[in-house]
Order: sequence, then structure tokens, then C-alpha cells
Amino acid sequence: MSRSKKKARQGSGEKSQRQLRVGELVRHALTQILDRGVVRDPDLAGVAITVSEIRVSSDLRNATAYVMPLGGDDCEIVVEALRRAAPFLRRNLAARLDLRYVPNLLFEGDATFDYAGRINQLLNDSGDSPVNPPADDDGA
Repeated sequence: MSRSKKKARQGSGEKSQRQLRVGELVRHALTQILDRGVVRDPDLAGVAITVSEIRVSSDLRNATAYVMPLGGDDCEIVVEALRRAAPFLRRNLAARLDLRYVPNLLFEGDATFDYAGRINQLLNDSGDSPVNPPADDDGA
């Protein structure tokens, strides 16, 4: 593949194989760090955190982690606590990962669970009123 085609493909929003691989490496390592409970923040004490996705920038210098506390309660508080702990988490990632540059961590609340719940609710509500009502049975 020529260089111009490769840049055009990546510019269209499609992630490179390397971005996806680094994102998964960071996600697994970050999940392990959070599961061990080494972050000593009172807002994170006893909170199980799901890291659903890591999106890595094209230069592999920044990574956005989409997180959600188990149960979805107090998501904003957990995200703020993770933002405070980002330098500590980055140092722990550097010790675990064999990367030239460990990306800076940005944390965002994951809204996909809420979005999926909303779609499910809409689908269930639409089941009450049929889209195609049954045809009258005139004996035909």
C-alpha cells in the first residue's frame, strides 16, 4: 500500500493496527492496576471500575480511557479521581508495558451503557404499539 493511500485511510477515522494494539495493551494493564487497588484515593476505595475502551491518538502519545464504575453510580466522581491519579497510573503503566512512549492518560465517562439502555427502553416501549397492525380477518 502506498504511503498516500495509508494516510488517506487513517485520516478517514479508521484506526491503524498499531493504535488498536497499543490501546488493548494499555487497557489490559490499566485494568490490572485498578483491580489491585494500588490507587489510594478515597473516591476510588472499594469501587470496581470497568475500562471499556482505550482510544490512542495517531502519534501514540495520548490515550483516552472510557471508564464506568460498576453499577454506574457516581461516574463523575470516579472520573475526577482517575484524572487526579493519572500521573501515578501512567508511571505504573510504564513499569508494566514495553513501549517507547507511554501515552498520557485522559479519562472520560463511558456513556455507551446508558445509550444502550435507552435504546433497549425505546425498543421495549415500541413493542406496546405494533408497527404493522394485524389485518382484519374477513375469511379471505
